[in-house]
Amino acid sequence: MFENRAIGLALVLPAAIFAAALFLLPVGILLSEAFQTETGWSLSAYGEFFASSRNQTVFFRTLKLATLVAAVSAVIGYAAAFAIVNLPPTSRGRMFGLVTLPLMISPVARTYAWLVILGRTGFVNQILVDLGLIETPIRILFTETAVFIGLLQLFLPLMIISLVSAMENMPRDAVPAARILGANWLQVFWKVILPLTREGLVIGGTLVFTGSMTAYITPAILGGSKVLMLETLLYQRVTVANDFVAASVIAMILIVMSFSANLLLKRLATARQSR
Repeated sequence: MFENRAIGLALVLPAAIFAAALFLLPVGILLSEAFQTETGWSLSAYGEFFASSRNQTVFFRTLKLATLVAAVSAVIGYAAAFAIVNLPPTSRGRMFGLVTLPLMISPVARTYAWLVILGRTGFVNQILVDLGLIETPIRILFTETAVFIGLLQLFLPLMIISLVSAMENMPRDAVPAARILGANWLQVFWKVILPLTREGLVIGGTLVFTGSMTAYITPAILGGSKVLMLETLLYQRVTVANDFVAASVIAMILIVMSFSANLLLKRLATARQSR
């Protein structure tokens, strides 16, 4: 596009300086605190963090919930995306608009709505009591189930959007051809749809997994102090304990887990493609 490469670099330079000064530098300073000790550089802060059984529980809970949300989002997302791409153009646009509509609403408002739905006097408990499945309302709020539901509702649209985009780029005759050749729907999905949409799955899985790990509002409201996750623990370390070293450790763990998830999904997609 540019005859002189220097012109392109000059156009990128202001954005690069802005990102480095206002994002990379502060984050680097924050993360470096986890390696600094009175005697020099050390990994002792990480050892102290994982030596605590409470921190181990929070770490594995965060990893478990983020993985479950990503996996369930992929299952629901594939079904929804396949249905959307096979709709007529007019209906497809309307359905896609409904999928993206929640993204236009504040996560705070969307999360607080679950307080009304999942509370002891909420819609879910009322239905269960009316159906005779339970005699008294059960506690759903401030449990891992509530956090899982909130995170799934929050990030499911991102998975659906990624998969719809990937499926729209599939050859239109791929699925009908596989069906004509005798493949059942499970074989169609495993051998045709999944390989052709792996890039969308990698993008959607990364967005959902990292979003579930780093979301603060939803775990804080629906989980409270009973269901701590890494992001809520980080907030407590900074605001309550004023422990920036522990906060730096948690921040580094979140960054490493996010990049690891992306690399793992890419590796799985590449392995699937090679086979």
